[in-house]
Amino acid sequence: MLKSMTAFGRAEALVGGRKITVELRSVNSRYFECFVKMPRSLGFADDRVKSFLNQNGISRGKVDVSISVERVEPLPIKVGLDRAYAEGYIAALRELRDTYGLADDISTMRVAANRDIFTFDREAEDLEQDWDDVSPVILQALAAFLAAREAEGARLKADLDGKIAGVGLIVNEIEKLSLADTAACRERIETRLRKVLGDLDLAVDENRILAECALYADKIAIDEELVRLRSHFDAYATITAADEPCGRKLDFLMQEMNREINTIGSKCQNSNAAHHVVDVKCEFEKIREQVQNIE
Repeated sequence: MLKSMTAFGRAEALVGGRKITVELRSVNSRYFECFVKMPRSLGFADDRVKSFLNQNGISRGKVDVSISVERVEPLPIKVGLDRAYAEGYIAALRELRDTYGLADDISTMRVAANRDIFTFDREAEDLEQDWDDVSPVILQALAAFLAAREAEGARLKADLDGKIAGVGLIVNEIEKLSLADTAACRERIETRLRKVLGDLDLAVDENRILAECALYADKIAIDEELVRLRSHFDAYATITAADEPCGRKLDFLMQEMNREINTIGSKCQNSNAAHHVVDVKCEFEKIREQVQNIE
């Protein structure tokens, strides 16, 4: 199954009083590159995110990951009293009252205005719990991301299949023209040799004429190149049917196909066949560009 390297996936969930949002987006790259943007409190999980994506289906492409965490429910806080500080603070207020003859307006609310007499205990950070909260959301975003990759990959495969089939038809025409050209060349060479020998008043050696014709026919024959090219078409079908990343294999295969068609072009003596070779090379270039999008 072909997968595109270009995709987007997003997921959002409310976990532990926090709204966690994860977005994945990717573009083409020769290797797997991952860049993670997340709150500082989750910075410890940067490498975890990269390995998590790699282990769950992303092997190639430049992937940008954005993780945001918004607290929608307050953290549980336990409020206590710093008794030693409170006693010292109240004693100081009374001393101030007595020393300067001030009104006795010491009350609970006035004392409570000094927040330093209170203690606030928050829950300790649990890094493993943070990861347990975030990772399922990443997995949801990843599922949407991979689905988008597969959908785009299916469209790419349909396009590539059509182009490869079209190239196969052109190659068939090149083969027909080459066979006809080989037969015509043999007649032309034999006619020229007989004329030259006749002008020089030399005896005609039928075996030598046949040998020269055979030598030239072998020189312009493209049978071997056609066999290899068609074997590459079969390899394309096998590679694209496999359930594994195949972008690099297809890229290499396109190089081999292009090499064969270049050799065919150098051997073709027929102008129509040469035009068909140009058409095939143009299609191969389009295919090669599409292959760059495949994981």
